[in-house]
Amino acid sequence: MFKRFLVLSLVFCVLINFNITANAYSAVSYCLYDPVAKKVIASSNMNSRMSMASTTKIMTALIVCEICNLDEEIEITDKMIAVEGSSIGLQVGDKISYECLLYGLMLESGNDAALSIAISVCGSQEAFAKLMNEKANKIGMKNTNFVTPNGLDDEFHYTTALDMAVLGGFAMNNETFRLVVGTKVYKAVYNNGETYRTYYNHNRLLSTLDGAEGIKTGFTKKSGRCLVSSCKRNGVRLIAVTLNDGNDWRDHKALYDYGFKQYEKVSLQRLSKTIDVAGGKTKQVTVESEVAEIYFYDGLYSFIKRKVYLPKFLYAPISKNEIVGKVEYIYNDSVIATADIFAVEDISAMPVKQKSEFLEFFEVFKKLLVIK
Repeated sequence: MFKRFLVLSLVFCVLINFNITANAYSAVSYCLYDPVAKKVIASSNMNSRMSMASTTKIMTALIVCEICNLDEEIEITDKMIAVEGSSIGLQVGDKISYECLLYGLMLESGNDAALSIAISVCGSQEAFAKLMNEKANKIGMKNTNFVTPNGLDDEFHYTTALDMAVLGGFAMNNETFRLVVGTKVYKAVYNNGETYRTYYNHNRLLSTLDGAEGIKTGFTKKSGRCLVSSCKRNGVRLIAVTLNDGNDWRDHKALYDYGFKQYEKVSLQRLSKTIDVAGGKTKQVTVESEVAEIYFYDGLYSFIKRKVYLPKFLYAPISKNEIVGKVEYIYNDSVIATADIFAVEDISAMPVKQKSEFLEFFEVFKKLLVIK
């Protein structure tokens, strides 16, 4: 009887684990990633080299966001539209801004927009690919090689699910990029106001997933359905990547439902100390930080560091609850939370005659910061 119970218990545990991890079973390769903790939450074949179709355009868009003036207009040439596949309908002679190209690239997945960007920025697709690879290497994409700006199939154009998760997490730190990929509809106006186009975002998760922020879909016959997405709940952003996945919408939802359950609410270390007061009836004042609470991956919060910003002296009068500094909580060189530091009591100023002897001394030191 005991043996039977033990076997059933083991089977039950295996089934539970299977149900957790197999929610993304449709993907040949997948990765769920926390870009702040640099933690892989769930994965399968995440280091396998695969083609990534139009999710390539994440890198193209990131470069535009970082180095281009979005208001600048370019004139479309025949080389810029000599490309197959999805298009935003560019014509030779069109005068269009980088902003319109960027939205057309990420919402409508315009291959013509990608090629136009590449040629206008670097002079050729090949030169732009070199720029893409330099950026990939810089941000830690270790198994990626870009050949095209749009993701059309090429033997030497490949990536991994982990690398695309790293790229997605990095790109979401860019405010312009976040705005673009989270936009559902964009009205493009170009050719001096004579041409109007409406671009619609193909990312279904923006309307169906709680906390969805973007990022990019992709498909070719070789790569299958590819999807890189971002989702944020309780202040935590996760990046999900599925490559060659016939049921990517469902799988991303399942990955996020699993992933966010691995986070717990943490109260960060509260600061309480005394600092000197110049010109006050009391020589010191007690200061405390607000209680900061975050959701963080289970077990990693012990590695969070604290950096305190306070003046070396405070000058009376000081009011209770007056903000006098701040605390930053840092993980992996990223600020994950901040909290104000405030005085817990009133400190009155001493009479003017007594106060004057402190003024010159205090002026020298009051702007110094103590960083811990």
